[in-house]
Order: sequence, then C-alpha cells, then structure tokens
Amino acid sequence: MIRKAEERDASSLAAVSIEVWLSTYLREGVSSFFADYVLAEFTAQRLRNSLSDPNLSIWVSENRIGIDGFVTVCSMAAPPLPNCSPLEIMTLYVQPRHQSGGRGIALLQRAMDHCRSIGGERVWLKVNAENHRAIDFYLRHGFKKVGSTHFKIADSAYENFVMEADIRRLGGLSPE
Repeated sequence: MIRKAEERDASSLAAVSIEVWLSTYLREGVSSFFADYVLAEFTAQRLRNSLSDPNLSIWVSENRIGIDGFVTVCSMAAPPLPNCSPLEIMTLYVQPRHQSGGRGIALLQRAMDHCRSIGGERVWLKVNAENHRAIDFYLRHGFKKVGSTHFKIADSAYENFVMEADIRRLGGLSPE
C-alpha cells in the first residue's frame, strides 16, 4: 500500500534510509567517515523536519509489518543544471529485499502523479553514476540522462547523473 507519510513514520524512514544507503554505496565495509555521515544525516528528527516542510511531499510503501520504501518530492528544488524544473525526486528508497516487487514502480508513479497534480511538466533526480541498477530502472521508466553533478561529503565528491523525465508524456508506469 502507498500512503502519505506521517510524523509517526520518522524513525522507520530513518532506518530504511540507513539500510538502503549502506547497502547501495558501502559494499566493501563501513569506514568511520561514512558511518559518521549516515548516522548524522539519517535521523528521525531530520525526517520529522522533512515531513513538516511545505515544499516536500513524502509517500511510503507499507506492507503488513511496516514501511519498506519511500519517495520524497521537492516542489522548490534548486536545479543542478540550467533548464531543469524546480520539481525533484529527492529520494526513492526501497529496502533491498523488497526491490523487484513493484514497490519502486508504485512509489515512482505516485511521485509522478503528484508532480502532474501541481502542474509540473518535467521532473529531475540525481543518481550515483555507479548505481547501474537505479540508472537502468529510471531509463526504463522514461528518464533520460541530461548531465552530471557531484554529491559531496566533506572533501570528497562523487559523480551523480542528473536524469529528467517529461511527465506530460508518461502515462502509468508498467510493472517490471
């Protein structure tokens, strides 16, 4: 089931964020550098703050036990490239064991529907240039690579692709 996130979801959103981020980006061990980043960035309080931000909309995928994924849309994002709209899909996280079950597609569809409902024509997102699985997912669902930027943690920078979709042309997304 996809539903709007609520304040009571903040700690679950933080836990899902940590799990997905670690399993996606830290495959060879966890250094203190990344552990400190993750534990400072993905807190229940930060997620509570996001839930009360009028520029952010968050939906969760919930199974009979709890939250297994979520998507966050920002309606007033600072575009990383010229000509990008202010609509950004900031986060699309699904627990690894629930990927390939249609949750990512359902969350992406909900985000696209929201963007359309507020008059959006295009939406963009950033994805790590080495996250081939996510890149393939977005390409299959109407996104195109339009440039790149960098994700920065302290003095380190990691290439991210900027991908964009024309949501006026995309209908319902097909299950994989």
